[in-house]
Amino acid sequence: MAKIRALLFDFDGLILDTEWPDYESWQEVYQSYSQALPVETWGQIVGGNGASDFDPHTYLEELCGRALDREEVWISRRQRYLSNLAELEVLPGVIDYLDAAEDMGLQLAVASSSPENWVRGHLARLGLYERFDAIKTADDVKRTKPDPELYNAALAALGVAPDEAIVFEDSPNGVLAAKAAGVFAVAVPNRITAQLELIGADLRLDSLADLSLQELLSRIQK
Repeated sequence: MAKIRALLFDFDGLILDTEWPDYESWQEVYQSYSQALPVETWGQIVGGNGASDFDPHTYLEELCGRALDREEVWISRRQRYLSNLAELEVLPGVIDYLDAAEDMGLQLAVASSSPENWVRGHLARLGLYERFDAIKTADDVKRTKPDPELYNAALAALGVAPDEAIVFEDSPNGVLAAKAAGVFAVAVPNRITAQLELIGADLRLDSLADLSLQELLSRIQK
């Protein structure tokens, strides 16, 4: 393996656990209609929107057997979701990895299937925006994960080859995208994606806090 020159990070569920509050808010909606939203069903759209046409509104209407006031459902769910997000902190180990990468002179990028204003806004709120050399989002590509286009764009922006980078991902869609781009993929699942299969990941960690960046690089390059 070539010498590592860059680290590429997913955002939702990897840097900030936005996925659990999102799922939780939809669970509450489903429960209010006496229905259930299995995590396996929700997991189809975690980390990307190119692999599934699953829509939580449509699925709920199918379960209920009738049309619902979608605007009312969206507004009430969104309010709860955003209020819960304001309480979230950066996931364990992320800051340590950014610090260590900067000490080693490694380049840093974010590659996210979410919109640009979402990713950049949260990174700025968390004080992390200026720490990344490149940020690629759904607004920069035609196809999001599991398509490799986001990771290809991030690699090109940094000027590094696929075998000179490591991707950190939490979702099946993200892992598929990383491997399709030819990059070493480290899966770091969250509360949602820990219940899903992360097929194809080169390495799986419960948390970035479990292994230092130096130890990870030593393990990979051996």
